[in-house]
Amino acid sequence: MDQTALGLLLQHLRERRGLKLRELAQLANVDHAYVYRLETGAKERPSEHVLSKLIRGVKADRREAAILRYAAEHASTAPALAQLALEDATITFEIFATAAGVAFRGTARPDVRRLVDRVRRILDEENGS
Repeated sequence: MDQTALGLLLQHLRERRGLKLRELAQLANVDHAYVYRLETGAKERPSEHVLSKLIRGVKADRREAAILRYAAEHASTAPALAQLALEDATITFEIFATAAGVAFRGTARPDVRRLVDRVRRILDEENGS
């Protein structure tokens, strides 16, 4: 199974904190095998209780926590979008959620950077910027 946006985010935040999988599991009081399944995409939707414990364990900031929660609730979120949000801190939760929720017609998809840029322009126009 391919890694999900949730799995990619969780793994990145765990590694950023310098934690091994078992260490995060111990901090969050969650089975390490369950954390592994979340990171690899074998499991996609942890309960809010478990997710909150994992968020505390990785010491996610408010933006990261919101993005993690969104990815947990929306399993179809593109991992490439999650990766871009990790790399670019200027991508707010509003931009991330809007880009993740875009519906497409046909098979063509813009790359995530172009999609985020389009969402920024639209949101800037709506906000009068």
